Amino acid sequence: MGQAQVGVLLYLHQLAIEKMNKRVLFILLLAVQLPATAETPSADLILFNGKVFTGNSARPHAEAIAIRGERIIAVGNSDEIRALAGPATKRVDMHGHLVIPGLNDAHYHLSIYPADAINVELKSPDPGWEELRDALAAKAAATPVGTLLLADVSAAIFNDSRVDRAALDQVTTDHSVVLRTFTGHSEILNTPAFLKVGIGENAIDPKGGRFERDATGRLTGVVREYAVLQVARRLADSTNDTDAQRELQHKLAQAAEWGITSIQDMSNAIEPGRAVRLLSKIPTPIRIRIIRMPPTTPSGRDTQEGRSLPAHPAPLLRVSGTKWFLDGVPLEFTFDPRGSHKDSSDKGFDESVRDLPMTFDAVELKAMLHESRKFHDPLLLHVAGYPAAAAMLTAMEETGGAPVWASRRVRFEHGDGLLPDLIPRVKALGIVVVQNPTHFAALGEQVTKVAQPMKALLDAGIPLALGSDGPLNPYLNIMLAVTHPRQPAEGLTREQAVMAYTLGSAYAEFAERDKGTIEPGKFADLAVLSQDIFTAPLPELPTTRALLTIVAGKIIYDAKVLSQARP
Repeated sequence: MGQAQVGVLLYLHQLAIEKMNKRVLFILLLAVQLPATAETPSADLILFNGKVFTGNSARPHAEAIAIRGERIIAVGNSDEIRALAGPATKRVDMHGHLVIPGLNDAHYHLSIYPADAINVELKSPDPGWEELRDALAAKAAATPVGTLLLADVSAAIFNDSRVDRAALDQVTTDHSVVLRTFTGHSEILNTPAFLKVGIGENAIDPKGGRFERDATGRLTGVVREYAVLQVARRLADSTNDTDAQRELQHKLAQAAEWGITSIQDMSNAIEPGRAVRLLSKIPTPIRIRIIRMPPTTPSGRDTQEGRSLPAHPAPLLRVSGTKWFLDGVPLEFTFDPRGSHKDSSDKGFDESVRDLPMTFDAVELKAMLHESRKFHDPLLLHVAGYPAAAAMLTAMEETGGAPVWASRRVRFEHGDGLLPDLIPRVKALGIVVVQNPTHFAALGEQVTKVAQPMKALLDAGIPLALGSDGPLNPYLNIMLAVTHPRQPAEGLTREQAVMAYTLGSAYAEFAERDKGTIEPGKFADLAVLSQDIFTAPLPELPTTRALLTIVAGKIIYDAKVLSQARP
């Protein structure tokens, strides 16, 4: 070890002692890239001969990475990194493939359904009632009595007043039928489905939710907002642990095959305590942040659910944050009567988000802010429309403004209604916006001029993260973030999209010091990809897969494509 290196180590050691911060010492010592000697432990794993996109502006590109334990110890060219190898080091030749920081899905919903549930496949992407009716009847005829039939339907079905509980009962009363809108904010159930989840004619609307009724007071089958959460919870509760673990294992394995190393789970479908138990037993191969998404009762919001859970119940599990719905979605208009906005496409999407009704009033919004401060708990808010966004900004300004909220990273999930006049207020209050690119392609063909911003947010200096909130494929979401089909001028560069999916998502969960970039001291969470997503034709991005996915320094997925030299 040279005299200069000894001097650096002594200085860093003294600095850490003065700050009384052992973690700072650990990370700073790792950042000193020394060759492997008898005094310096060798790397456990090195990856070389690659194209490394670090996400670190100080050194955006490199060729190789060295890992010891769960953290990166060096990033550099292949010769530098090979020098850190020892006799027991595992070596991976990447053969020129691209390496990126592990992808962090900032908005996902882990869900479980009974093992006998069957998804009814529909031939067209936007079927009418006749096609749906025939598909349900055929599936009912081919499956045992009591089977749960699930179908994902578009706004056209939801807004068709012919489609209700009575119509579904005419198709079958031997099977439970649940029609789910792709937004997840509304459902239509038949009578057996209501019985399956224990909801009867005397059901009382939960706060922020609705069981719709006809003129006689009878349930129509339409369930909205927090009433949907109630149905989802009860279906999950009817799923035994063995089946639930199998389903979760499949989803997490799929995530690993895409190079996803972190998922931020909005825990609406699975009660947080049960989610912790299930994921601990698997155990999860990737990092999972469980975000409390409590239900409501007729008397109010449940502010206690999951509060007693430990913050770190397992090595890759974390429980943090609470999310609430502040409004619905433009295609279903929260609680407005079905079909009342059939012609909203004539107005344009901008007006749709401007008119979207809220779920809670201003008093509840201030209560949410008070709870966030009281429990020192990050606050996440479903905000799709302009009224909810404006109301929450006002509530934050009236409860302390930027001095109180700028450092707390309150999250607006979606932020479709963040029209230009709101953006300076969003910036001043330190709000993080989490956008979901698949929504750009899925929310119809309404004209959009200013709604669903992305580039405008980055230009204003507002932190942006990306999450799927739908199909888990991150490269589909990256493609849509770049093209932004509804408003191309708001599209990102590929580098910006990847940064939002990695460092942006890490920032959104207060984890940017540990992940989101490839640099010494950070967790060794990364993915070697099947193609270069920065140069491949845009339409081909969704075909991308991981060749190798690493979490905490361990290879959790290997496509067996890269040649590996054994120690």
